[in-house]
Amino acid sequence: MYLADCVYKITAYMHCSMFLDATLTSGLFSFDGAIMVRRLESPDRSFAFEVTFLVDHPLLVALSARKPPLHFHPHQEEYIQVLEGSLAVEIEGEETILLPDRGELRVRPWTNHRLYSPQKLPGEAEEGAYRVSTASRDQRKTVFLLSGAQTSEVFQLDTMFFQNWYGYQDEMVMSGKEPSLIITMCMFDAGGSYLSLPKWFPFSYRLAQILGIVVGRWLGALLGYQPFYPKWTTNWRLACEKMETSLLLKRISGKERRE
Repeated sequence: MYLADCVYKITAYMHCSMFLDATLTSGLFSFDGAIMVRRLESPDRSFAFEVTFLVDHPLLVALSARKPPLHFHPHQEEYIQVLEGSLAVEIEGEETILLPDRGELRVRPWTNHRLYSPQKLPGEAEEGAYRVSTASRDQRKTVFLLSGAQTSEVFQLDTMFFQNWYGYQDEMVMSGKEPSLIITMCMFDAGGSYLSLPKWFPFSYRLAQILGIVVGRWLGALLGYQPFYPKWTTNWRLACEKMETSLLLKRISGKERRE
């Protein structure tokens, strides 16, 4: 039930944040104008994006009370830096509102975290059933940098992961279908990411990682699922090379190469 609830939250959140697809090389993306992403060149990072949230966009406002699921990366640091506006980052249960003067925030490996638009921006006050803002209109737009460290791991957060993860989510929403838990875990595993379990679980981090590998990578491959697809991937040869490092995924990547 916990993992199913995570998938539900992912689905709801992605209704307002699906902005990447197989056109990633074009450099600019949007989802009905709610979120825009520009790919940046950063040789020392596995990926680097400049992300813009239009805070007052109806899609973001409608889902402002929902948060994406907590997750962690065992081998990779993630970096977040706000350039304009504000961004909420929850790390191990504590929420921090990032502002431009905060500089770059480093999220260490094995750290449960998530990021989202804050429900109330600095300078805002509640008045009855209406939200009254004393902040400037510029704060209604949040611009931040999101990037990840290079690692020696085959499966890690990189451009290929984001292409496929958001491409899959976009397809599910546009077709009115619910995302598959197994495919979700399969893609997360390929991005070196795992859905967090409650802290009261014994060995919760390791258990979540093992669960992601067993269900996502092994069971998913046996059922014919894969983390990367040609229609969303700009470097398909590299995607096949990644999948060939896994005994079960190798069978799928070989078939895809021949086709």
